[in-house]
Amino acid sequence: MATQPNLAEPHAPQPSRRDFLYVAAGAVGAVGVAGAVWPLINQLNPDASVLALSSIEFDVGGIEEGQSVTIKWRGLPVFVRHRTAAEIEEAKAVPLADLKDPATDEARTKPGHEQWLIMIANCTHLGCIPVGESGEFGGWFCPCHGSQFDTAGRIRKGPAPTNLVLPPYEFISDTLVQIG
Repeated sequence: MATQPNLAEPHAPQPSRRDFLYVAAGAVGAVGVAGAVWPLINQLNPDASVLALSSIEFDVGGIEEGQSVTIKWRGLPVFVRHRTAAEIEEAKAVPLADLKDPATDEARTKPGHEQWLIMIANCTHLGCIPVGESGEFGGWFCPCHGSQFDTAGRIRKGPAPTNLVLPPYEFISDTLVQIG
């Protein structure tokens, strides 16, 4: 008959000096690897000049109705357009079924500020800068490959896959807008 071990007495091996050296060497190695890898990861962060321009405030009070200006935000050109009542009505009248990337005019502007259209000035096809107030739809025309956008910045014709991109923005007052 086999004897059962006595479970009341601990039989766990005691840690030795060698076990301590293994743990200490592993910890020092881990700290060394983290110290070597940190600069590689940290260089992926944005440059200080980009962080400084992460948000800008722009006064739209000087822009006349029917006029567009181009400003710079995060190194990107941004169109700020003071649309006329006719442009707004034209954009609202377009059936969503006619659009490649359906979006209502209301979804592309802020409530109470429908006359202002603010969008990044890069064609969504290859990043060219479209020419304003041109093309078949009276909005923007990209001369590189022929994409045409309407008065709400929506793609209507050409190879661009999506509408012109809207940056994050909000109106701080009636004439002051913060982008970013």
